[in-house]
Amino acid sequence: MTTIKIKKTAFNAIHHILGGKMVEFAGYEMPVKYKGVNHEHETVRNGVGVFDVSHMGEISIQGKDALSLIQKITSNDASKLFPGKVQYSCMPNDTGGIVDDLLVYMISHDDYLLVVNASNIKKDLDWIVRHNSFGAEVTNISNSVSLLAVQGPKAAQVLQKLTDISLKELENYTFTIGELAHIPNVLISCTGYTGAGGFEIYVENRYAGHLWESIFEAGKDEGIEAIGLAARDTLRLEMGFCLYGNDIDDFTSPLEAGLGWITKFNKDFTHSGFLKIQKEKGVSKKLVGFEIEEKGIPRHGYEIWNENHEIIGTVTSGTMSPTLKKAIGMGYVSTENSNIGNEIFISIRNKPVKAKVVRLPFIKNK
Repeated sequence: MTTIKIKKTAFNAIHHILGGKMVEFAGYEMPVKYKGVNHEHETVRNGVGVFDVSHMGEISIQGKDALSLIQKITSNDASKLFPGKVQYSCMPNDTGGIVDDLLVYMISHDDYLLVVNASNIKKDLDWIVRHNSFGAEVTNISNSVSLLAVQGPKAAQVLQKLTDISLKELENYTFTIGELAHIPNVLISCTGYTGAGGFEIYVENRYAGHLWESIFEAGKDEGIEAIGLAARDTLRLEMGFCLYGNDIDDFTSPLEAGLGWITKFNKDFTHSGFLKIQKEKGVSKKLVGFEIEEKGIPRHGYEIWNENHEIIGTVTSGTMSPTLKKAIGMGYVSTENSNIGNEIFISIRNKPVKAKVVRLPFIKNK
């Protein structure tokens, strides 16, 4: 019997010292919460919190044909990138589904960084290498990179104490490389997954402990706290952001998932012909957001019914929103049931609980 060794990030000992409740997630031991999900959620929405997201994967693609490879495997148009710019994209598979969603960082004209989901690192790497007929240099650097997400309206106020880089000039989906907390060559980006503003900080593992200590020392007056994965999930759901493995996967197309805005047909990419036909014909199901109007919390896998108790879809994500104080969720429903305001029912313990399709995101940015 093979024993699978659970990986640990460079911050693992710190999480234990802080009393984090540790769980296995995507092959890593990660903190799911510290003081409590609602408290941590509100800390990020109203102040500043720090997430260890070092489990995420980083894949370097370099060489004169690096862009050609990225254009082949991703749905968005990476030719629009420039040094310092980040792009949200996905990698379609051979059947119209999604290998993974990812971020593409353009460091220079022959140097790109792909940030992928932790559970998909090997799958993504194999996929990229399989399609690398361009001779680009593809390197998995995940194990050498530590990553903290400092999120919340006070994030810039905290981090500005540690750098001469003007963080207020860092626009959404851009990044810079410079010194932070006396650490050289830090990549600081602004691609937040929480909707509360903030930054992502990539450093070599050897600087991880110093980075954590410096950020928490700088954020004492702002009430900075460590935040677990559970609050990360409630924060992203309030923004209507997809989670791979829940809302998107190998069997959902980007068009069904509402990701047509990152699916550009001015270029050829993996299975683009199929997706182009799907766009022209229309999809049979769509990912929608909904709010529960009665008592009950939707969970992944729950059936969605129409008024006749006929199955019209499935819940992909659900929670009690700490901000709205009501239950919210996302799920796929048949296209004819996807209109904003449409009444649907979530099957909770085999009982229909009334819900309404709403426009995403559930909360608006402040």
